[in-house]
Amino acid sequence: MMAGLATGCQKQSAPKETGKNTESKAKEDKAKKSESKTTNKVAEKNTDGKKMHIDVIAKGFQHQFWKAVEQGANQAAKEFGVDITFQGPDNESAIAQQIEYLDAAIAKKPNAICLAALDTKASLNSIKTAMNSGIPIIGFDSGVPDAPKNAVKGNAATDNKAAGELAAKEMYKMIESKLKSDKPVRIGVVAQESNSQSIVSRTKGFVDKMVELIGADKVSVEGHDSLKKEKAGAKVIIDVGIPAEVKDVDAAAVAAAILEKTDLIAIYGSNEFAANAIITANEGLDKIGEGKVVAVGFDAGKKLLAAIKSKLFAGAVTQNPVQIGYQAVKLAVSAAKGEAVKDVDTGALWYNADNMKDPKIAPCLYE
Repeated sequence: MMAGLATGCQKQSAPKETGKNTESKAKEDKAKKSESKTTNKVAEKNTDGKKMHIDVIAKGFQHQFWKAVEQGANQAAKEFGVDITFQGPDNESAIAQQIEYLDAAIAKKPNAICLAALDTKASLNSIKTAMNSGIPIIGFDSGVPDAPKNAVKGNAATDNKAAGELAAKEMYKMIESKLKSDKPVRIGVVAQESNSQSIVSRTKGFVDKMVELIGADKVSVEGHDSLKKEKAGAKVIIDVGIPAEVKDVDAAAVAAAILEKTDLIAIYGSNEFAANAIITANEGLDKIGEGKVVAVGFDAGKKLLAAIKSKLFAGAVTQNPVQIGYQAVKLAVSAAKGEAVKDVDTGALWYNADNMKDPKIAPCLYE
């Protein structure tokens, strides 16, 4: 899996062809071009001659992340000659609003639906309606966890557990010496919520990997009930904070409460929203940065990128949101044609002030 993570934002070059002679290669190329044209026509058109239409329903437009996903979806739509509708609720707590969008999409009988479900259980009736209508569903980002069997044909997503583990491993390198202190030390974790599968996976992936690296007998996981595993007398406390509501002010208050603790040596924000909350909370506290508390983020966005450039944050893990959108629509086109599809791991990479301009990483860093 980590090999996949290491190449998450690279474009793969086409394999070189070899022929027995120039004449036979020319014939092969001509045949392949003809076959390619036929395939594209199938992808572009329904049997009635109309363009395929795919509805893409995201979790919201609250973060720039979704704008980058939309960019990738539009790229795929253009490449495969299909029409798409991209929409999401006002915020990532608006489950009812997302279900309204999903029901409206199903009523239009699109060729396929790409869905990043806020709450699969709440969406079950809609998902079953899509299944009964023969509309294939493709999951993206956190996908549609625990969906009915055969409801989701494939997923385009980051392996969030592995990505969270990557953040833990990189942070551990920077704080290892501080973990040997005679006095108890604290590692803070700020997460946007405890419902989204993608955020839960990268938060839990981070916590579990950090516990493994430090030693389970030395760590007490405290704070939010979703991950709590307290151990009396532990030398290291992992302090998990999650706001009651997905609001900037609530998240900043959670981050500030952790930053104010005097034994804090590091803090992790498991998505752009959480990382931004840490940055906002720090404005009045001045606790993170070089020679201070080590801060690690997840995703990108203008605010987090600036924090990493200035070394306020030591680094972050980035997904490839453009590829998430692109691969979701690509899978949807194939599924709409009745082809078998497989899950696609769209990858994740560690970046910091030193490698942000690396050609493998720069395309993944949306503002």
